[in-house]
Amino acid sequence: MAICPQSARMMTELDHVRIGNLRKQSSLAFAPALESVLDNAELVSPYQVQPDLVTMNSRVLVVDEQTGDKRTLTLCYPPEADPGTGFVSVLSPVGTGLLGLVEGQVACWAMPNGAQASAKILKVLFQPEESGEYLR
Repeated sequence: MAICPQSARMMTELDHVRIGNLRKQSSLAFAPALESVLDNAELVSPYQVQPDLVTMNSRVLVVDEQTGDKRTLTLCYPPEADPGTGFVSVLSPVGTGLLGLVEGQVACWAMPNGAQASAKILKVLFQPEESGEYLR
């Protein structure tokens, strides 16, 4: 398993506002990991985001470094979440782990049983900002 240091995160200003609003409106408790990302992320304009950054609605190819299994995941908001089809909520440990990382970095999260899991981001297959969809 990869060692997962606290990676610096980058978020678009729009993603930061939307997730912050979700935090205010939601009866769901935000995990400390997501609170930390929101509080410490470097904010960038959606018009200036690097193309290999995982933003909201990005689709990424990841590999489990323990098993070698590859999977495509899409980072989404809770209403669109469907983990069985690869749509992971930003409120989930996996989603929080991916948010704000770039290709080549390792996303880490705690599983429900307390074990640590990780996956390396191989490729950002789709990013709304790179496709000109700044308000998606």
